[in-house]
Amino acid sequence: MSILNIILIAVTLSLDAMAVSAANSARYPRMSFLRACRVAFFFGLFQALMPIIGWMMGTGLEKIASTFGPWIAFILLVILGSKMILESQKPKGEKEVDLDNWKVLILLSFATSVDALVVGVSLALVSVNIWLGSSLIGLITFGLCLSSVYVGINIGRRWGKHAELIGGIILIAIGVKILLEFLIK
Repeated sequence: MSILNIILIAVTLSLDAMAVSAANSARYPRMSFLRACRVAFFFGLFQALMPIIGWMMGTGLEKIASTFGPWIAFILLVILGSKMILESQKPKGEKEVDLDNWKVLILLSFATSVDALVVGVSLALVSVNIWLGSSLIGLITFGLCLSSVYVGINIGRRWGKHAELIGGIILIAIGVKILLEFLIK
């Protein structure tokens, strides 16, 4: 597999993580660069690790990963999106979940990287250096998510409280998209 193909896979895999990064960061009109890097790091890390895990699983567990993965991603994104929508209705001081919450970052990162697990299983069937491929996937996801965080921040500055509501709707929509893509196959 060529490096160009791996780059195209990386960009494709990062799309959901980019949308989630932008949607969630819209809640924070003043996010430090370090905090933005942390968000992008989690998404990049999970996007890099999941293909390795999938590759190690090989073909034996491909059916399990491809069957349950989309459902898990759907459930997690709907739960987190619903929580964001509910929190958008609370006064600012009452909000409990933010991007400093490691559990939220891990759940979002996991939910958006389940497809990378299945890609990893597929990569086990072709001639590819999984370490190079996963590194590229992680780095590209990191860079694109970091950019998306700043897009989200600017959206949040313009839309204010409505940005969190929209972000929650986007998370649910991404979850539905992942599930529909699976069901339509």
